[in-house]
Amino acid sequence: MSNVNKVILIGRLGADPELRYTTDGTSVASFNMATTETWKDKGGNKQEKTEWHRIVAWRRLGEIAGEYLKKGSLVYIEGRIRSREYDAKDGTKRKVFEIEATEMKMLSSRTASDRDERTTSGFKKEHTDPDFVPEVEEDDLRM
Repeated sequence: MSNVNKVILIGRLGADPELRYTTDGTSVASFNMATTETWKDKGGNKQEKTEWHRIVAWRRLGEIAGEYLKKGSLVYIEGRIRSREYDAKDGTKRKVFEIEATEMKMLSSRTASDRDERTTSGFKKEHTDPDFVPEVEEDDLRM
């Protein structure tokens, strides 16, 4: 059996993406994305846990993310876990883990008026809850 390094996330951006260019002109966008898990505890009380993920998108995918994604955008990300080391300001070595995006699907509308009626994936919005995530079929998530 071969090895697998695959991550699939649906969540919301915590801030606008930061789009940069390497010295050779390659575009790269980075942003933080939150995924929230909810459940009921033994007492029937709603519980919530939010995880934050650092997403990195290269080349055209990075340019698209930088142009169309905004704080609060609902997005589907498929990619792989990557680690990298860097020297911190205090001189110590640090290691970070990031999600390198290979596929992205924008699930939020681009304008406020569209947000009330439809998402860019074509799903009718049936709830007024801003955190509503539509049920998605696997085929609907392909770019």
